[in-house]
Amino acid sequence: MSITGPAHGTTRTQVAIIGGGIMGAASAYHLARAGITDVVLLEADKLASGSSGKPLGGVRAQFSDVTNIELGLRSLEFFRRFDHEVGVDIGLQTVGYLFALRNEEDIARHRVCVALQNSLGVPSRIVDPAEALRLCPYLDPQTVLAGVWSPSDGFARAGDAVRGLAGAAQARGVQVRTGSAVTGIDAAPGGMARIHLADGADVLTPTVVCAAGAWSRTVGEMVGVDLPVTPKRREIAFTPALSPRPPQVPFTIDYSTTAYFHGSQDGGLLLGWADPDQPDGFEREVSRAWHDHLRAALRAFAPDLAGVPISHGWAGLYELTPDCNALIGQSEEPGFRFLYATGFSGHGFLQGPAVGECVRDLYLGRPPVVDIAPFDAHRFQRPAVRTELGII
Repeated sequence: MSITGPAHGTTRTQVAIIGGGIMGAASAYHLARAGITDVVLLEADKLASGSSGKPLGGVRAQFSDVTNIELGLRSLEFFRRFDHEVGVDIGLQTVGYLFALRNEEDIARHRVCVALQNSLGVPSRIVDPAEALRLCPYLDPQTVLAGVWSPSDGFARAGDAVRGLAGAAQARGVQVRTGSAVTGIDAAPGGMARIHLADGADVLTPTVVCAAGAWSRTVGEMVGVDLPVTPKRREIAFTPALSPRPPQVPFTIDYSTTAYFHGSQDGGLLLGWADPDQPDGFEREVSRAWHDHLRAALRAFAPDLAGVPISHGWAGLYELTPDCNALIGQSEEPGFRFLYATGFSGHGFLQGPAVGECVRDLYLGRPPVVDIAPFDAHRFQRPAVRTELGII
């Protein structure tokens, strides 16, 4: 795929999207499919170089919030037809998701979640320890009391999905500019925004879409819109190919510790754990001390994995909001149209396709395919705040 590099002078466009991850690429793709091709996608580095390039690639609809469930379901449908519609193989593995539950309070909480998920079409269910062990033989039958299982979930290659969507958008006429860091945004006459780029060029547009992930708070500050997004490092690790080859297991998550694992394509395992004490910030260096904490977490629910060798890994960024729900909406406050899709708190990739449709619909002035009104950034000015239990 040929990607347009930085331009010089001023570019006029109907829509400018800031951020070349899953949200920016999906928004560009769905706008182009709707006939809106006078679009410029601006990425400071390379496509999928931020949060979208370092995730687990998990795809699921197991959430506790209605909007998250619906975004997950709609995106799952898109991922299943991705190869046919976009023409790119994203390595979708429908191995299912299994949450391991180790206390009665969590089981009661998830019974409520499963009932809600089932009412919306998610085939999730509570399973007993014997079935959980059958699905994932690594689990400790002495500590796991139950599981939540959905066979329609799985994982895919996030970077390939981003590049596929961006390439398909570009084929329809969208300009994709990598190496185009935004340094400022000013209001211009006639309801326009002037976006300044690090190379000295600028973009003049009546509509700006912020899909800048962990960097979205800074973009919001440029236009006077509060986007409360906080970056936080998250790490994953890989084992080498194991002998004997590991059995195919679901994407398995211990709800108590947030440790997780699933198979990798080279015959090993992907392992992860969310450090609750990780400080906020843009730090993305791999921490060797993190491996000790990961092994301790695995020992609590899958002890056979606590001693597996680790060959390599990487660190990326979560983009967290105060209630761990996304920010999706629009604002006229800057003097031009400002749309935003950010703050997904670890589940952005799996919701990206549906969110791209919502951004398209907001731009076109029609009701979004999923009611994302509860995720408007202004919700934090109100006393009632929604929470999401399915954050890892």
